[in-house]
Amino acid sequence: MDEFHPKLKSFFSIAEGIFKTFGKNCEVVIHDLQMPEKSLVYVAGKVTGRMPGAPATDLVLQTLKNKGNDSNDLINYQTSTKEGKTLKSSTIFIRDDNNIIIGCMCINFDMSEFLTCQQILESFTNFNKEHEHVAGEKFFSDVNEAIDEIIYSTIKDYPTPKQLMQKEDKLVIVKKLDEKGVFLVKGSVDQIAKILGVSRYTVYNYLEQTRSTSFNSSAM
Repeated sequence: MDEFHPKLKSFFSIAEGIFKTFGKNCEVVIHDLQMPEKSLVYVAGKVTGRMPGAPATDLVLQTLKNKGNDSNDLINYQTSTKEGKTLKSSTIFIRDDNNIIIGCMCINFDMSEFLTCQQILESFTNFNKEHEHVAGEKFFSDVNEAIDEIIYSTIKDYPTPKQLMQKEDKLVIVKKLDEKGVFLVKGSVDQIAKILGVSRYTVYNYLEQTRSTSFNSSAM
């Protein structure tokens, strides 16, 4: 087809370059819109299976009908082929020296494989919604560091500053630490006693009180 507008030929190498950059899932075509019934003059790639001589798309025709030379480029819209491929497409209008639209370059990228991967990744990266209330898990290389972090974070979240805590406050702290499983770790009592400024005996006494059925932390 030698009768197309000569300015369109300069876009052939661009189309080929885009196709070779993005590979088999990409197709880039050039249309001469002076002859919409057989506008396709260059094809790089095989996504839609069209050949030179194919007509302009309904979207291009509708855009030109509605807006003429004021038509804006159409970037990253979704479309599909008759075979069911999902495409991400862009249409860039080509103008002559008088700013008249003479053609367009259309990029069609087959997203089907990527959408399948997206579904797999979404499934794999989906978290159990039943555990949304769980606080962020922390990882430590040393048990003392782990216990210290749990103790200090528990005290930090408590409304009364450590230096102003009374016995009742420390009882609540001990109960919270017990609920977090701190007392399962050997040596934790000594760390708790040191941080709270009480004796080991006092911590054990607090623990015994908080584990009794009569203890009610919500009342403090």
